Amino acid sequence: MAASKPVEPHSGSGFPRWQLALLVGTPIVLGVGAVYLWKRNKTKNTPGKSNGERTTPEGTPDNSSPLDRAQGAKNKGNKYFKAGKYEQAIHCYTEAIGLCPRENQTDLSTFYQNRAAAYEQQMKWTEVVQDCTQAVVINPRYIKALFRRAKALERLDNKKECLEDVTAVCILEAFQNQQSMLLADKVLKLLGKEKAKDQYKNRDPLMPSPQFIKSYFSSFTDDIISQPLQKGEKKDEDKDNEGEAAEVTESSGYLKAKQYMEEENYDKIISECTKEVESEGRYTAEALLLRATFYLLIGNATGAQPDLDRVINMEDANVKLRANALIKRGSMYMQQQQPMMSTQDFNMAAEIDTRNADVYHHRGQLKILLDQVEEAVGDFDECILLRPDSALAQAQKCFALYRQAYTGNSQSQVQTAMDGFEDITRRFPKCAEGYALYAQALTDQQQFGKADEMYNKCIDLEPDNATTYVHKGLLQLQWKQDLDLGLDLISKAIEIDNKCDFAYETMGTIEVQRGNLEKAIDMFNKAINLAKSEMEMAHLYSLCDAAYAQTEVARKYGLKPPTL
Repeated sequence: MAASKPVEPHSGSGFPRWQLALLVGTPIVLGVGAVYLWKRNKTKNTPGKSNGERTTPEGTPDNSSPLDRAQGAKNKGNKYFKAGKYEQAIHCYTEAIGLCPRENQTDLSTFYQNRAAAYEQQMKWTEVVQDCTQAVVINPRYIKALFRRAKALERLDNKKECLEDVTAVCILEAFQNQQSMLLADKVLKLLGKEKAKDQYKNRDPLMPSPQFIKSYFSSFTDDIISQPLQKGEKKDEDKDNEGEAAEVTESSGYLKAKQYMEEENYDKIISECTKEVESEGRYTAEALLLRATFYLLIGNATGAQPDLDRVINMEDANVKLRANALIKRGSMYMQQQQPMMSTQDFNMAAEIDTRNADVYHHRGQLKILLDQVEEAVGDFDECILLRPDSALAQAQKCFALYRQAYTGNSQSQVQTAMDGFEDITRRFPKCAEGYALYAQALTDQQQFGKADEMYNKCIDLEPDNATTYVHKGLLQLQWKQDLDLGLDLISKAIEIDNKCDFAYETMGTIEVQRGNLEKAIDMFNKAINLAKSEMEMAHLYSLCDAAYAQTEVARKYGLKPPTL
């Protein structure tokens, strides 16, 4: 599906230890696969006799100690709490706090935590935070108090401190408690969205790497604007040699922009298209679509949408231009998490240009994202019918069938899909995407050696594709636990394409695993600066915030998840 970048093939469960941190909505970056369990001694509160006193054989009561009286007040408070009489419970817990000797730290922290629980029932969030803080000061690893304070801080809209508390809880609970994991996930998403909303609007537009741009346009076969200059678009005297691009001498901004595309001088394309649009030249529709495409590539959806709207509404324009605009607007809507509007645009594109293979190819990818695998396969089949030589559509269809079989736990269908990959790589030996998708399926099946071979073939075909190096690096980490080789390959990806946000994001995730939190934060910040959509930026901010929260938890409480 065309968006600001091509859809990445899903890794599935092939890298459960390493790649879960890369998935939107997974708080795993707090400590992937942590097995770090802090054992906390817990004093059991034993209620006294029915009258709360010990007596001598003669029936004369002993004088109870201050701690005994504090425990009695606490037990009375517990009865009020269970009866829903929270004000009386608070009074009893307050009495217990006043009576408890200061040296009985464990009991005192429990009394504060109990009173916080009663305040929580009354939705007095500030008081909850205050009492939980007292409990945590006494016992820094008091899980109940930390989690209760985290929930209260969330209610007070103090997300930063809430995240720190729930991070500590997750580490103490060895990431085994679903309730605390869900709160961490929720807060990370909210923080990420808030930061991205402000930052994305004010970011400096950044042109992606030439390799990324060429990869993006290669996902289209019926895209007029990405085709080389045609004979009718330039004068004969402007051709140096047949089939070669030549200098365009006429005043068309669009034709000049096309020449810049062939020269990979991408930074000048938007301004030349603007000249064509403002002069209402012959290629206004093409210029609008090309300008919109590059707005999308630099992450400026606000600038792209009016241009796409204009092209779509030009009923006298070439139908392939309108269909292409609908594909790109539909992809933009999907990035903005508006699947209904996205689907409408793709359906409209299929209606106005029924024999456009791009429509079915990109709609098939949309259906995969929506977990509508059968419909996705139908669209890929339609694309293949129109373009039997479309290796990319055939590879993606095979991967969709594989994911369906894998998640459905059908081994026979998994094998059928794997056989399909063998057939595709044999029939289309120059399709790098076919090898890449096959490699990910092989990794799922723990056929690591063969997966490595497939990635090597990808690299042979596309030595400048940084993403392949990242996936190969992740494979080394899972297959051989070879951290040095994995990091070397990901560093190679950054060397090839210093605008590869996926490489920085992956490197940051691994540095979290290694306990190098400052370096992880630096990597996430580099990825944030390269984000091509607000949603992508929000996800990256979530990862960065999770790493930062760990640094604060380590500083305050000395808690760290295990490292590699």
